[in-house]
Amino acid sequence: MTTKLGVGIIGCGNISHAYLRLAPLFKSLELKAVADINMDAAKARAEEFPVRASTVEDLLAADDIDVIVNLTIPAVHYEITTRILEAGKHAYSEKPLVLTLDEAKALKALADEKGLRVGSAPDTFLGGAHQLARAVIDEGKVGRIIGGTCHVQNHGMEHWHPNPDFFFQPGAGPVLDLGPYYVTNLIQLIGPVKRVGAMASISFPERKIANGPREGEMLKVNTPTNIHAILEFENGAIVTLGASWDVWKHRHFNMELYGEEGSLYVPDPNFFGGHVEMSERGADVAEIAERGHPFGIANQPKDAPTQANYRCAGLADMATAIAEGRPHRCSLELAVHAVDVMTSILKSGETGEFVEMTTTCERPASLSPEEAEALMA
Repeated sequence: MTTKLGVGIIGCGNISHAYLRLAPLFKSLELKAVADINMDAAKARAEEFPVRASTVEDLLAADDIDVIVNLTIPAVHYEITTRILEAGKHAYSEKPLVLTLDEAKALKALADEKGLRVGSAPDTFLGGAHQLARAVIDEGKVGRIIGGTCHVQNHGMEHWHPNPDFFFQPGAGPVLDLGPYYVTNLIQLIGPVKRVGAMASISFPERKIANGPREGEMLKVNTPTNIHAILEFENGAIVTLGASWDVWKHRHFNMELYGEEGSLYVPDPNFFGGHVEMSERGADVAEIAERGHPFGIANQPKDAPTQANYRCAGLADMATAIAEGRPHRCSLELAVHAVDVMTSILKSGETGEFVEMTTTCERPASLSPEEAEALMA
């Protein structure tokens, strides 16, 4: 019989809808309650889903809650995750885990002291497409990865988000907001990063909100929005990362990895699914046949019917790992190293100097189709 963990959520903004909708897909999770500093927001979510609305304090003290998901804004991720651990609960945070390496190390020390688990998004690297790419690499089909390019570039969040201010403040920007998907996937595919170098700029000091009740309002940009970085991995691979909210259009592939024996084309790591392509020794690029991974099957509502979305997979894996006494894949160590990489990119952008990583981690275990299926209800 599967042991279910009681799940609470702090933070009832946009992303909470996905967690509440998708958690029932996984047999180890039992949603119990939601909380927000705005009680009306918590009550609104409780009307949509079969959970109770709670204050943050009551949720932290609830006896039926084993793990709390932190979906607050990034600026308070460290504070809220610390409170979760101090309350004796396991914690799972939306990305980024925290905004500084010192905060990440403090969370690790507290979790170790309390004997509690901390997990962190993104879990999209557990998706069918990215696990297929992982299998191709692990099977040696393209040889050792020696280089690559990654591009996450568009013209910003103010075009769709009704309250986009925090995206353009320190602690956000494209590196800390979208970078976690790319950096985490690179780590799980290649391994830990050794050092980084970057250049960064703010191309547009002001942005105009284009959606919602604040349409037309201007907001100030206080963090770099155009960053180009070089990542040197411990295995010797050198990968460039372009992260920008200043680009109207481009034709770059999301992620290309170059091996000694061929090239691998990986779809957007912001999503679970997509097509993986490969060229062996200069042959034509061809799509790799899927291997029946359940986290690659399209399951989105009618507004995005071709997309696969299995958010909560990382949380479910952590819940199962707690019961089985094994490491979880969206681990604290992985998230800490990703924070180290991303904050070092921003530091390099400020100083113009390469920055050596002070952390490392193991690649998370791969997730086979059978292992993924075992997580599902």
